[in-house]
Amino acid sequence: MPITMYQIDAFAQQVFQGNPAAVCPLTTWLPNFCMQAIAAENNLSETVFFVPNDSGFDIRWFTPLAEVDLCGHATLAAAFVIFNELDYPQESILFQSKSGPLQVQRQQDVFTLNFPRESFQQESIDARWQHDLGVSPIAQYRGTDTLIIVETESEVLHASPNLERLKQLESRGLILSSVGHEVDFVSRFFAPRFGIDEDPVTGSAHCMLAPYWADVLQKNELHARQLSKRGGDLHCVVKDERIHISGHAVKFMQADIFI
Repeated sequence: MPITMYQIDAFAQQVFQGNPAAVCPLTTWLPNFCMQAIAAENNLSETVFFVPNDSGFDIRWFTPLAEVDLCGHATLAAAFVIFNELDYPQESILFQSKSGPLQVQRQQDVFTLNFPRESFQQESIDARWQHDLGVSPIAQYRGTDTLIIVETESEVLHASPNLERLKQLESRGLILSSVGHEVDFVSRFFAPRFGIDEDPVTGSAHCMLAPYWADVLQKNELHARQLSKRGGDLHCVVKDERIHISGHAVKFMQADIFI
């Protein structure tokens, strides 16, 4: 039997914006090598698979090169498919993942991810960023990702990362961020070690970004924008050990996979 696959633009209100994710609903898990091969064939930043369980769904995410423990935009895309294509009757979905339980709430056409807050520590600023990113950092932090803070939105927008050097990072990827002009903060995200040169919109990175900027700006509700070519807006609420990340999604494509 063919596998139905959907391509959803997450954190977008129209196609060709936000971050595209491939979504594959399954009844039982495929072999790992098969899911990884599908993700490589799609060549999107993430392909998400899910199967039903007694309380909701188990969920897994694959980049073109590897499985990852958490992904925001693909979880939003999966929820969009479950609500809108699979006629899920409730207004809340519970996913079980390698990062623990993840809830997605729907309110009209807005989807809110309930994700774990990321812990991180400040580090000494590495002198290589002036050369490898073309920016002048004012602070550096390490969690799952490396977070580099710069003074201006212009520096974030015009940074030119050396992707070969970024492949040497021990962390999952690199986040570049500053305070924003029209929004509370802006960012870009690079993860070439996982086959993602620049991710268009990275929900999971905001599990680190939102608490950082909430502390700096002294506010728990934040409007964020990722400054990739496709771009995307996220609304974040910091609540104790959880981060609520909200956005829209639109359907771009539906197809069948034959394997």
